[in-house]
Amino acid sequence: MTPPPNPRHPEPDAPRDLVGIGIGPFNLSLAALAHPLAELDTVFYEQRPAFHWHPGQLIDGATIQVPFLADLVTLADPASPWTFLNYLKTRERLFPFYFAERFHIQRAEYDAYCRWVSENLPALHFGHRVDAIRWNHRRDLFEVDHAQLDTDEETEAHGRTYTRNVVLGIGTEPYVPDPLKPLVEAPGIPVIHAADYLDHRDTLLAAGHITVIGSGQSGAEIFLDLLRRRPAGREKLHWLGRTEAFAPMEYSKLGLEHFTPDYTRYFHALTENVRDRLVTTQWQLHKGIDADTLGAIHDELYRRTLDGGWPDTVLTPGVRVRTAGRIATTKIELHLEHTQQNTRTRLTTDAVVLATGYRERPLDRILAGLDPYLRRDSRERPRVDEQFRLVLDPSVTGTDCHVYVQNAEHHTHGIGTPDLGLAAWRSATILNTLTGKNPYPLPARTAFTTFGLHQPQPEIPPARQPQTQAQTQALTPLVDRR
Repeated sequence: MTPPPNPRHPEPDAPRDLVGIGIGPFNLSLAALAHPLAELDTVFYEQRPAFHWHPGQLIDGATIQVPFLADLVTLADPASPWTFLNYLKTRERLFPFYFAERFHIQRAEYDAYCRWVSENLPALHFGHRVDAIRWNHRRDLFEVDHAQLDTDEETEAHGRTYTRNVVLGIGTEPYVPDPLKPLVEAPGIPVIHAADYLDHRDTLLAAGHITVIGSGQSGAEIFLDLLRRRPAGREKLHWLGRTEAFAPMEYSKLGLEHFTPDYTRYFHALTENVRDRLVTTQWQLHKGIDADTLGAIHDELYRRTLDGGWPDTVLTPGVRVRTAGRIATTKIELHLEHTQQNTRTRLTTDAVVLATGYRERPLDRILAGLDPYLRRDSRERPRVDEQFRLVLDPSVTGTDCHVYVQNAEHHTHGIGTPDLGLAAWRSATILNTLTGKNPYPLPARTAFTTFGLHQPQPEIPPARQPQTQAQTQALTPLVDRR
């Protein structure tokens, strides 16, 4: 199956400038900013039939943790037709939003905004699964094999697209700790990841006792939602977390400067071992709980004490689940360990919600065809340069062909990797680099904080230059052991 006709792409076998794989918020941002660049021929493929952003977690009243200005495009191009404010204008909701005085919008509204963008960009193709990416050394192009799916997600047709550049935006997947995987995979007693919470909320509420595991924002929102829906005095809720406290997210103005391009450049310039050590210490910058949510939980618990007595809830941080199993066919037994007291106990419950977060989807399967060209760090992770390009052998990159990544570079670019606030900047960086021009001028400085004594200078994408055959033939060692 060949891609649909495109005035920028007249020949079916002609190479594209860019193929995007996955259509989440980050590749949607890239597609929106690429749309007005007439010289670029782009196409984006997504396996799902339509855009949806964490549909199982669109709890009433839950807000995104970045301001509405951190939409798909504004921080790179505030005049773009794809801004959140223009979305409100097209819906005749601009004045109501103005009077609502909301800086942080609801998750459901962000999802609706992104769907509006996705339904109006012609380069997006849903219902297309990408099966492989390979380097065609005869044509000096990447070839992307994909399948068009029917409504039952069965393969209808196969296709191949040639392209000079690829951008991977395959996102993250729900993380389930090893002790709990057998329970999630088995039928019967509900053990649900937070990603599927709304689909199973009625089943959870019918359970006698519910345990929420996870001390981040999702765990807090789900605990609060369940608490509000359980009768006073008969809540029967446990909330457990591994962190030392149900801690607020670092949200001071200078603390937020860790989510600026300045800090991203600083982090990328650090050595690999320093970066790895830093990542483990910065959890409260992005894995804590919004202070308003913590306040709402306390307010709800306090309200339930007004008639005397305490709510039937237990909130315990500093706890890890060692093992878990079923008791008969109706109960779950969790074997718990308190990390500070070094004590152990058992908890019997009727349902479990795993607010245990997400992990980057492994790139190994989709990059298998490029493995001979891929350079890795000392822990066998793909190396990523400052412009978000996988470091490939010069026989590939010497032809000015690259693979870009979005939300797969936490180990090289730091905690801002999954942050929606850096989406437009990263997309603009990719497009500036890919075109060798500067369609989206970006600021040289973005933070009052000076990170480090010596400042890494932003790299300016070089103008495209043709490479000689001698420069592109030789393979070089693929593993960097520094």
